[in-house]
Amino acid sequence: MKTGIAGRLLDVAVTLICWWYFLLVFLFVFSPFYAAASFSASSEYRFQRLNRVFYGGFFALLRRIAPRQQWSADPGIADIRSSVLVCNHVSYLDPILLISLLDRAKTIVKPVFFSVPVFGWILRKSGYFPATASGPLGRLMLEQMETMGRYLAEGGNLFIFPQGTRSRDGGIGELNEGAFKIARYCKAPVHVLCICNTEKLFAPGKFFFNTCRPNRISVRILDTILPDGPDYSRDELNCRVRRVLEGCMGESAGGK
Repeated sequence: MKTGIAGRLLDVAVTLICWWYFLLVFLFVFSPFYAAASFSASSEYRFQRLNRVFYGGFFALLRRIAPRQQWSADPGIADIRSSVLVCNHVSYLDPILLISLLDRAKTIVKPVFFSVPVFGWILRKSGYFPATASGPLGRLMLEQMETMGRYLAEGGNLFIFPQGTRSRDGGIGELNEGAFKIARYCKAPVHVLCICNTEKLFAPGKFFFNTCRPNRISVRILDTILPDGPDYSRDELNCRVRRVLEGCMGESAGGK
C-alpha cells in the first residue's frame, strides 16, 4: 500500500484531476449541450439526462485513476421508475453517485447552492428544488411539489436523503418525514437504498480524496414498499426505513 509522501501526492493528484474534470469537461464539452437543452420543450428531462452522463463520466474517470476503489451498484437501480427513493447519506459523493445511476431523477438541494452561478441555473433547469418552503426560493419549492404527481406518473424518480445531512459517524439520525409525505400523496412506491463507504474515499470535512486505502463502495436496494402494502402509513414508513437502514449500516460497520 502506498503510504507517506507518495500516498499523499497521489491523493492530491487524483483530487485535482477530478476537479479539473468538473471545470474543463463542463466548459468545453457539456456546456453547449446544456445551452441547447435549455431551449427544448423537454428541457427538464434533457438536463437530467445530461447530468447523468456528466457525473457518470466523473465516476468512470475516478475508477480509472483510483483503482484501489472498487465499485458495485445493484443493476436494478437503473430500472426504477415512478418512485421515491430514500437513502443514507455519508459523503458529498452520494447525490452525484445516485444521479449517475438514475436515468430521470429529481432531488432536494440545500438552498445555498441555488445562488451559485451556473450551478444554480442547472439545478433549476433540472427540476431540483430547495429544502425550504419559505423565503425567495419558496415559490420554486411549491411549483415543483404541485407537479410532482405528474412527474412520478410519467416515469420520473425523486431521491431524498431523509437524514437531511451527512452522517459523521455512519449512524442513522432522525429521519425527516418529507419523503414519506410525498410518497403517500403521490401513491408512489418507496425504494430504500444504502450507500456504503463513500465516506472512506471522500470524508466529511476533508478536501482531498483518500485513494490509497483499498475500499469497496456499493449501492444496494434494500427494500421496496408498495402503496398498497401494510407498512405505508407515515409512521410505519419511518420505522421500516429506519430499521432497514440501521441494519445495512450495522453490516457495513461489522465489515470494517
